[in-house]
Amino acid sequence: MYTIKRAAEQLGVSESTLRAWERRYGVGATQRTESGYRLYDGRDLHALGLMRALIDDGWPAQAAADEMRRRMASEAPRPTTVEPDGADTDATAALIRTAAALDAPALGALLDRQFGSASFEAVADRWLLPALHALGAAWKAQHVSVAGEHMVAHAITRRLAAAYDAAGDNPMGPRLLIGLPPGARHELGLLAFATAARRAGLSTVYLGADVPTAEWITAATTGAFGEVACAVLAAPTEADGGSVREVAEALRAARPDLLVAVGGSAQESAPPWCLKLGHHVGPGAALLAGRLAPGRPA
Repeated sequence: MYTIKRAAEQLGVSESTLRAWERRYGVGATQRTESGYRLYDGRDLHALGLMRALIDDGWPAQAAADEMRRRMASEAPRPTTVEPDGADTDATAALIRTAAALDAPALGALLDRQFGSASFEAVADRWLLPALHALGAAWKAQHVSVAGEHMVAHAITRRLAAAYDAAGDNPMGPRLLIGLPPGARHELGLLAFATAARRAGLSTVYLGADVPTAEWITAATTGAFGEVACAVLAAPTEADGGSVREVAEALRAARPDLLVAVGGSAQESAPPWCLKLGHHVGPGAALLAGRLAPGRPA
């Protein structure tokens, strides 16, 4: 569950906008605390992400709310329940312990439990990506060795790759190129996003880490991957901001019609005309799916 502050951060809108949408159009949080505070679950964020995408594409707010309801009604609800925050904290501590002890069997059992506890998007956003940040901090503090950090990273890479393959591609969906700019190598968050994008009905071509600018242009312009509707980059660190800007500007020059979307911790370093995906893979994939939906206004 998410507070209104966290929901606004993920969706890239203000808290006052969320309150206005709820007051004027009946769109918003489906639950409240005993004190009356709004609580948003994954499906709420999915719906609001669709509404934001429609508004960004020029739909009047009331029409966007009606269209969002129509689309949500045609979708089967997805499970979004995850362990409470205390359990997530315990699982993160367990992840760090397995890394410190180089305990591969315990790591495998932990990942089995976590990925079996909720939807892929909920696990990625609520536990996996924050846990990886905590693991990085433990490595910097020398509580975890390089070998332990690499053991966890490779195990999670295998899990995400399996989830990506299991999601299956949708050849009829809008096609995305997904990768990192030159010099960027932290790709676990991007692979999680690529998986969520497939689960949202998009067709994805995963280019991976450290993709040279010239290769981005080739992939977007030669037709080797068919008709590409969007290029998705990530800026995992501040140091990646310059290369993200370089690739984005080169893509715009080569394909002015191409949507360029950017995620990652340093996504605000991208040019202002890029679509910012927020900091969570589930709402980000929903936002992009709504933006690329067939029949949207020009």
